[in-house]
Amino acid sequence: MAEDFSIPTVSQVDLPRYLGLWYEICRLPMKWEDEAASDITAHYSLKPDGKVKVDNRCIDADGKPAQAVGEAEAVDDSMARLTVTFLPAGLRWLPFTKGDYWVLMLDEDYRIALVGSPDRKYLWLLSRTPQLSPAERAPFLAHAEQLGFDLAPLITPQQSGGQVTDAMLDREG
Repeated sequence: MAEDFSIPTVSQVDLPRYLGLWYEICRLPMKWEDEAASDITAHYSLKPDGKVKVDNRCIDADGKPAQAVGEAEAVDDSMARLTVTFLPAGLRWLPFTKGDYWVLMLDEDYRIALVGSPDRKYLWLLSRTPQLSPAERAPFLAHAEQLGFDLAPLITPQQSGGQVTDAMLDREG
């Protein structure tokens, strides 16, 4: 049986409301993200060309601040399906260097978002606050399971409420 890569997203994302700071509450493992990283955040901002700047920050396993800056671009007018790349600007035109970032569920206040990929390999639960109660997480994780995501390997990073600042990155640089 062929793998089903179709997956429903929210019908529309109001991009200006979605922009800003998000905390990673949990995720599926990824080879390029340190499993012991903590205080993981993503900050989304609009670039002059209409694309979205993605500024991911965390404290790595060695206790040092880390940053990955990328770019996301909507693939349709719904703004619910985007592609993202973290390659240097000169290589971002290559189509096979982009990953899928699909908004699968979003609360009406834009406080909690479930984001994943249509192949079900990547999944993030994001929040505007560093912690969510089990009751707040439950409907989002249940939705992910209904969509066919395997949540057994889910990673929940430590969130102290702190954020990696530019000054912290400058000291390490």
